[in-house]
Amino acid sequence: MPADFSDRTDFDNANRGLVARLEPGVIKAADGRVVYDADLYTAATTGDCPDTVHPSLWRQSRLTAIQGLFEVTGGIYQLRGIDLSNMTIVEGDTGVIVIDPLVSAEVSAAGLALYREHRGDRPVRAVIYTHSHIDHFGGVLGVVDAGTGVPIVAPAGFLQHAVSENVYAGTAMLRRGMYHTGMALPVSATGTLGVGLGPGTSTGTVGLLAPTLDITHTGQEETLDGVRIVFQMTPGTEAPSEMNFHFPQRRALCLSENVTHNLHNVLTLRGAEVRDARGWSRYINEAIELFDDDTDVAFASHHWPTWGRDDIVALLREQRDLYAFLHDQTLRLMNQGHIGSEIAEMIEMPPALDAAWHTHGYYGSVSHNVKAIYQRYLGWYDGNPAHLWQHPPEAAAARYVQVIGGVDATVARAREFADSGDLRFAAELAGHAVFADPEHAGAKALLAEVFTRLGHGSECGTWRNNYLTAAQELGGRLALADVSAAGMAAALTVTQLFDSLAIRIDGKRAWDTSASIRWHFSDTGDTYRMELSNGVLTHHPTGRTKDADLVVTLSRPQLLSLLGGAGTDGIRFDGDPKVFAMIASLTDQPDPGFAIVTP
Repeated sequence: MPADFSDRTDFDNANRGLVARLEPGVIKAADGRVVYDADLYTAATTGDCPDTVHPSLWRQSRLTAIQGLFEVTGGIYQLRGIDLSNMTIVEGDTGVIVIDPLVSAEVSAAGLALYREHRGDRPVRAVIYTHSHIDHFGGVLGVVDAGTGVPIVAPAGFLQHAVSENVYAGTAMLRRGMYHTGMALPVSATGTLGVGLGPGTSTGTVGLLAPTLDITHTGQEETLDGVRIVFQMTPGTEAPSEMNFHFPQRRALCLSENVTHNLHNVLTLRGAEVRDARGWSRYINEAIELFDDDTDVAFASHHWPTWGRDDIVALLREQRDLYAFLHDQTLRLMNQGHIGSEIAEMIEMPPALDAAWHTHGYYGSVSHNVKAIYQRYLGWYDGNPAHLWQHPPEAAAARYVQVIGGVDATVARAREFADSGDLRFAAELAGHAVFADPEHAGAKALLAEVFTRLGHGSECGTWRNNYLTAAQELGGRLALADVSAAGMAAALTVTQLFDSLAIRIDGKRAWDTSASIRWHFSDTGDTYRMELSNGVLTHHPTGRTKDADLVVTLSRPQLLSLLGGAGTDGIRFDGDPKVFAMIASLTDQPDPGFAIVTP
């Protein structure tokens, strides 16, 4: 029972409540650089579906390209289609509450300006982060200034997980994120059309203001600018720190990113913690129990709202069953001895779920979600000792190519599989050829061709972007991130700042060196002891005055300056002043352009 292409409900809902388009749809930084161009997505998704796009993904991309300011219900508005995510504005007694201020400041500022043009110059009285992903907080400095005292509301654990993803693993995730989002691809029917969850990602100024009000438990109520809000904690679902919330006076439910109009990721292709599909399903069920009788509209941080109790409950039930089905069937087959890659080929979705457009894998996929569920329970090892200590890619490639008879022979066999339509195995063979001889033009050209064909046939937007970005890089154009998490530093705790230094220590160069520093913060009175030993830089708060090689007295802003290389003005050093410089010399720089499809 396939989904019905003649059903226009999603298009009606995606256009419902339109107040105004952003015209032109081009948003620029202060220096004139374009940080987002919504008009590109509108133009790229106009007309009939071309041969280079999966018809289902074409439909979804046309929906996510719809942009502008929309009224959700009385007093609630959304900016959609001007960044990867949505920004929601809730009108209060004296101003507005901003929910999820997009990826970057320039875009959130443009969205707020469009709102104010049509609804008046209302001040921002509070900001809510629904969860700990950068597209839901990165543009906060476009709607409020630091130090203004505006409440920043977030689920408990928000800062820890926001820093873990975007700072600790930030370089790796940004590099992989270029594949995930297709940011370096042209916006076109042969390039990227977005990620299925939304259109492209803006490339403006990213910032972070630390939360001032934590939501810690389901049922917690807060009143912001006269607006009563009832919260539901949903940790471990789409993000480690996430929440839904209800507006009783407006009979409106914000579902964060837990229920959107696609199958989401249990593990994103850019990398993240594996999510709990079983828990995800249960939290959706809990939302039905808590809010269904008092809800006339449900909206989320991506896509378009759903109106009417019956349609809302149907959406929630199908999404609940979607994640539960994948979880339970993976576990059932896992306990029969099947491994993740096998289960991913075996699972067949229930016809009633497959007939619903919002269950399709435009952002996540059944294939990689099943493997993620397997990973959550059993890890990377499938139990076969032949897979316990395999060679890494370059070494394995050299051996495969040797067995096949050389690089030329490997490319020839890969071509045979590509011509027969087995693109998956053609990619594997051609990939070995490239890793065995990265200068072999024929191997790179064939692998790029195969990736392009795989991308053009993918229903999943992120699969498409991964394949096409890989093909582009094989052609010599490196995809580098224009988005940086550096603007988040001001919100980090002292521990998070020190941890960010520790993960850059080169263990081998440092393991014969020992040093200690006592850090005293003049603005807070806190003291930390830092030690370098065995190639590890550790620290802990302390009340003791144990001898140290160096005592540094400074304020937290001065620590930011010191770690950022901006100077030592006003910082007091007692002891050996070379100790910190020595520790810094043992760090290395992350590589934002590390190789992925070549060795």
